[in-house]
Amino acid sequence: MGCPAHKSCYATAMTIILRLFAWGLAAAIAFATLGPAEQRPHLNLGQNGEHALAFVLLGLAVGLAHTRNRLQTAAFVIVYTGLIEILQFLAPGRHARIEDFAVDALAASLGLAAAAVLNWTIQRKQRSLP
Repeated sequence: MGCPAHKSCYATAMTIILRLFAWGLAAAIAFATLGPAEQRPHLNLGQNGEHALAFVLLGLAVGLAHTRNRLQTAAFVIVYTGLIEILQFLAPGRHARIEDFAVDALAASLGLAAAAVLNWTIQRKQRSLP
């Protein structure tokens, strides 16, 4: 398998690595959200802080991994946050809350925005190179 003509092999490898990381992070968030509460990692950030950190990282990772259609990527991430929250109705001992969804969606959106700015900056610098 060769690299596409418009991309370097390095860029292709980084895209694959970023996508694997993003999907792994999505799976880890699903486990932490839907799995047993005692097996969930806890930080000293409070519940909203933990949610915000997880979803800003998810937005950043997915935003860097999937750059072609940002609107579709953003819609996917927001739907994912809502789905994770709704699935908590089926998880014993878990409680779905609109406040958690709001924090998650906002944090994911901030991560997606940061990814867009970072990607724009990288592309701008690449265009200015000889």
